[in-house]
Amino acid sequence: MSAGTPGGAEVALLGLGEMGRALAGALLDVGHDVAVWNRTPGRDVDLVARGARRAASARGAVLAAPTVVVCLDDHASVHEALDPLAADLRGRAVVNLTTTTPSEARELAAWAEERGVRYLDGAIMATPPMIGAPGATILYSGDEGVFDETRAVLDRWAGSTFEDADPGRASLLDLAMLSGMYVMFTAFLHGAAMVGADGVDAGSYARRPAPFLAAMTEYFVLDAEAVDRGDYSDPVQSLDWSDLGHLVRASEEQGVDPAPIAMVEALRRRQVDAGHGADGFARIYESLRRR
Repeated sequence: MSAGTPGGAEVALLGLGEMGRALAGALLDVGHDVAVWNRTPGRDVDLVARGARRAASARGAVLAAPTVVVCLDDHASVHEALDPLAADLRGRAVVNLTTTTPSEARELAAWAEERGVRYLDGAIMATPPMIGAPGATILYSGDEGVFDETRAVLDRWAGSTFEDADPGRASLLDLAMLSGMYVMFTAFLHGAAMVGADGVDAGSYARRPAPFLAAMTEYFVLDAEAVDRGDYSDPVQSLDWSDLGHLVRASEEQGVDPAPIAMVEALRRRQVDAGHGADGFARIYESLRRR
C-alpha cells in the first residue's frame, strides 16, 4: 500500500515527538509495518520516506492496525486523542508509553476496560537516542496478555519487563527511579557550585564523585533490608554521627544555596529529635513516609 493508505499495518503509532519518532524508526529499521499520526503535520516526513504509512487522522491510524501505541505529551492529551475513538478501539490493544502518574495510568486502564479496549501501560527508561540500542529498558504493567502478544514489537525498542497486573506499577517504578536520578544530578550540581566558587571547573570535579558515588550505591541493599525489616538499630552510620550541619554551613560559606543538603539534614533532624539518633541513616525513610 502507499503511504497515503495506512490500512493493514502491524502497529499504529500516535504521537511523533522525539520519542515517538524514535519508536517508529526503530520498528521501521527491522521491517515492521507502521502507520503513524501526529496532531501537528509534517513530523512524519522522514518516517514516511523510510516506509511508514501516513494516517490523515488519529482514527485512520487506529483503524490501520490491531495494536495502537500512544506516545503523547501527557495524560490529558491521551484522552484528547482516544476519547473520540472509543468505538474504533474496541477489541484492539493500546500500549500507552506516555509519561503519566500511577493514578493516571490506572484511570486510563479503567477507561479502556469499560470500552472493551485491552490496555498495557509502559514507562520508558531511556532517552530517544537509546531506543533500539543496548541499555534501554521499558517497564510494562496492566494486561499481561497484550505484553505477551506484542513482545516482538516491544523488544525492538528496549529490554522489556512486565512488572505487575496493576496498570500503575510501571509508572510508579519509573517515577521513583527518576526521583532518585534528579536528586542525584542536583546533588552533583550543588557540589560543582561549591567547588566552582573556589575556581574549580566542573569538568575536573566530575571525575571525583563518579566512582565514589558508584561505590556508595552498594549500600542500597543494606538500607533496603533495614527498611523492609523496619529495624534500623544496627547501623553502618548512625543518625547522630551523620550530622550534616557542617555541609550546610560550608555551602553557605561558598555562597551556594544549601537547599539540596539542607533538605536531607531536615529529614535527619526530624528522626533525631524523635529520639532515634542511635539508629541508622536509613531511618530517614520514616521521615519521608506520609503521615
